[in-house]
Amino acid sequence: MFRSLLAMYRPQFAITIVYMLQATEYQINSYLKWLWRVQDFSKVTYRKSLVKTRHSKTLLFAVKVGMLAQLITALVWGIWAFRNENPSLIFAVDLLFSIPLVWTHLVVVPLLLGRWLYVNPLSAFKVRHSQKIFRDHPGIKIAVAGSYGKTTMKEILATVLAEGKKVAATPANKNVAISHAIFAARLKGDEDILIIEYGEGAPGDVAGFSKNTHPNIGIITGLAPAHLDKYKTLSTAGEDIFSLADYLKDNVYVNEESEAVKPFIKKSYKLFSSQEAVGWKVSNVKTSIHGVSFLMKKGTKTLSLQSLLLGRHQVGPLALAVALAEKLGLSEEQIKIGVSKIEPFEHRMQPREAGGAWIIDDTYNGNIEGMLAGLRLLKELPARRKVYVTPGLVDQGKDSAAIHHQLGKAIVRARPDLIILMKHSVTDGIIRGIRDEKYNGQLVIEEDPLNFYNNLDQFVAAGDLVLLQNDWPDNYN
Repeated sequence: MFRSLLAMYRPQFAITIVYMLQATEYQINSYLKWLWRVQDFSKVTYRKSLVKTRHSKTLLFAVKVGMLAQLITALVWGIWAFRNENPSLIFAVDLLFSIPLVWTHLVVVPLLLGRWLYVNPLSAFKVRHSQKIFRDHPGIKIAVAGSYGKTTMKEILATVLAEGKKVAATPANKNVAISHAIFAARLKGDEDILIIEYGEGAPGDVAGFSKNTHPNIGIITGLAPAHLDKYKTLSTAGEDIFSLADYLKDNVYVNEESEAVKPFIKKSYKLFSSQEAVGWKVSNVKTSIHGVSFLMKKGTKTLSLQSLLLGRHQVGPLALAVALAEKLGLSEEQIKIGVSKIEPFEHRMQPREAGGAWIIDDTYNGNIEGMLAGLRLLKELPARRKVYVTPGLVDQGKDSAAIHHQLGKAIVRARPDLIILMKHSVTDGIIRGIRDEKYNGQLVIEEDPLNFYNNLDQFVAAGDLVLLQNDWPDNYN
C-alpha cells in the first residue's frame, strides 16, 4: 500500500500517466477505466514503457509543467500560510497532495478539446475527401474484414498479386477510417489493385468503411469473440463484419472453416478453405517448421506450391490468393513465385531458432480460433520436448470463462510436455479446462512474465519446440 502511494509522488509519475494514455491509444474511456482499476502505479509500466513520439513528448511536457506549477503554488501558499498562521494552510496541503489525482484526470482535458476542435473535424474532412479518391480510382479494390486473420490475408494477397500487378495495400494493421484516408491520399492513381484492411471496434464500423472505400471484392476471414466490450455478442460482431457482404452483393469470399460464420453465409457467397477455393481443389498438404506445401488442381491445371508460412490454417488464405491471382490474369509461374516469397509475419506464427530449439512467436494472436490453429500445429510438429506458453485472451466479454475453459482443454489435446501459464485474471479458467482434460504433464504458473520472456533463450534446450501465444497488455493487468 505504501509503495503504491509513494509511486504516485515520484518524478516519473508524469511518464506513467502519458504511457497509460499511449497504451490505450489515447482512448479516454479506456484510459480512465484502467486508471480507476490500478492499485499499484509502480507496476503499470511492467511490460513496456513510453514510446517517445511528438504527441507523447508534447503531452509529457504539458503534464510536467502543470504538475510543477501546482507544486510551486502549493509550496508558496503553504509557506505563506504557515508563517502567518493562516487557516488556509490546510488547502495548501490539499493542493500539494492532490497533484496525482488532479493530473491523472486533468490530462484528458486537452485531449478532449483537441479532439473536438481539431482532430475530429480534420479527420472527417480527410475521410470525406478519401471517399472521392476511392470512388474514382480505376483499380480493383479488395476489402478484407473479419475477427482474425485480416492482416495475414492482406499481406498474402499483396505479395502474390504484386508478381503481376501494381498493388497498394494499407500498411501494417492500420485499418480504421482515418488510416484508410491517409492511405488514399498517398495513392498515385495508377495502381491495378488496392487491398484495404477493415478493422472492427464497434457496431457500424465495417458498414462505414464499405461506404467510404467502395470495394469491388470482399473477403471475410472468419468470426471469433473479439472486441466484445463494444459488440457485446458474437452475433452483433458478425452482423457488422457481414455488412461488407451486404454492400457488395457479389464477389464475396468467406472462410468456411470458421464455424461462427455459417449462420451468415448466403448462396451467392464464394467459399474457401484448406480443401477448396473458387473451383480449385487443394490436396497433399504438408507442414513443417519451415513452412507448408500443397497442390492445387482445377481442370487440367495443377500447381505445386510452397510457402514459408506455418500451419495448415494458412492453406485456405493461400489457396484463395492463388485462385484470385489466376482470375486476375497472373501466370502460373508468377503465382508460384509469389507464394514462395510469403514469409511469416512479425509475431504471427513466426519461428526462430535458439540453441537448437525452435520458438514459434504467435504473441499477436488475440482470438480463440488462432489459438486453436497454433495448438494443432504444435501437436503435428515433432520435437524432443514441447512447451506451450500463454497468458490467455483479453476482450472475450461474458463468454471469457467458457472460452478459456475451451482453451485449457485444447492445450491438453495438443499434448505438450510442459504448459506455462502467465498469471492473470483468466488463469483459473484455463486451469479448469486443463484439469477436466486430465493433463498428466507439467503445469507451471509464472508470476513474473517479463522475467520469463527475457530469459526464454536460457530456458530452452536443443530439440525443444516452444509455442508462445498471445500477449497481455499492461492495461489489462
